[in-house]
Amino acid sequence: MNLKKKVIIIGAGFAGLNAAKQLSKYKEIDVTIIDKKNHHLFQPLLYQVATAGLNESDIAYPIRSIFRKQKNVTVYKDTVENIDFKEKVVITKSKRLYYDYLIIAAGAEENYFGNTEWKKFAPTLKTLKDAQILRNKILNAFEMAEKATSDQEMKKYLTFIVIGGGPTGVELAGAIGEMTRITLAKDFRNIDPRLSRILLIEAGKRILPSFDENLTSKAVKDLESLGVQVWTNSLVTEITDDSIKIGNEQIEAATVIWAAGIKANSLSSIIPSEKDKMGRVFTANDLSLKNFPEVFVCGDLAHFIQNGEPLPGIAPVAMQQGKHVAKQIINDLKNKKREEFVYFDKGQLATIGKSKAIAEIRNLKLSGFLAWITWIFVHILYLTGFKNRIFVTLQWAWSYITFKKGARLIIDDEK
Repeated sequence: MNLKKKVIIIGAGFAGLNAAKQLSKYKEIDVTIIDKKNHHLFQPLLYQVATAGLNESDIAYPIRSIFRKQKNVTVYKDTVENIDFKEKVVITKSKRLYYDYLIIAAGAEENYFGNTEWKKFAPTLKTLKDAQILRNKILNAFEMAEKATSDQEMKKYLTFIVIGGGPTGVELAGAIGEMTRITLAKDFRNIDPRLSRILLIEAGKRILPSFDENLTSKAVKDLESLGVQVWTNSLVTEITDDSIKIGNEQIEAATVIWAAGIKANSLSSIIPSEKDKMGRVFTANDLSLKNFPEVFVCGDLAHFIQNGEPLPGIAPVAMQQGKHVAKQIINDLKNKKREEFVYFDKGQLATIGKSKAIAEIRNLKLSGFLAWITWIFVHILYLTGFKNRIFVTLQWAWSYITFKKGARLIIDDEK
């Protein structure tokens, strides 16, 4: 590796961050990271910020701080506007950057399936700003219910609807259930938060469809124990500022949350490759583009088929793909043959609440407290990119286990 190569990474999520960490070890490579935010976000715990279980700083860390000691890594907070694949140029709002290798790991965004007008009534959960908006919305609902002048108005504010029965929707619904049954149970005088109505709406036959059916049944029972009603085979047909329609049935609710689907980042539209219906890019078996071997696509933006099925858009897939892409660049520079990407499935986890979770690790299927402990351990392991991670994790674990969330139950909605 005699010539210094320029590698540009678009996106500092799990894929981009892991690729950058591997490449930063080689002084012969200059790495440039471009992201709209200046922080890496640990998205699997974002729902905890939205439901007042964690502070923003617990799950976000400045990208520059992560690479403070790596002098060959430059970080730009910027927005990519175009890419000239023939000239090997990334064009941002502020500059033009030339590359020898390009890694596109821009992630995904919310998908309202053509009903974009629903977004202002049913916010989603993808960023720290989203979490702050949801936290204010949820806490404000209780405040409005406390001063309601009629039973109908009070019921509207104490009705919470989560649309989408995947892991995010399940975790959100469970966390709201815990807020109403435990955290806020004795904080109000005119209302009883424990009487809140929480609906988890899923258009498919069951929630958490990627899990074993028996585990899904246990998850439903755990949700019901927290006061969550699970509606399956229920298609949302309309959302307004104070109600939703499921078929012909209208339900008044002041808080509606969208967790029903994602699609590829809009950057996918400029990538010269075939795409699936979600906008994800089909890649070669090494995650490169067919006609541009120096360009790699990974994470939620990539459509990669293994064992006849596309890999899911989850953190473990993105992390492994980021490391794999970095290895292929190193192989090129060492004149070694590229390798096919193979995802090693370590299993899947979903938490329903305190001491409640389900876990499926190959042939091992767990539920309840043991699955919850496994969930905590895995998240501690994934937080290894953060400075003082042990302190942060212990602080979070103590707060989460004891439900001492008072400092986070503050509404900050001033404009």
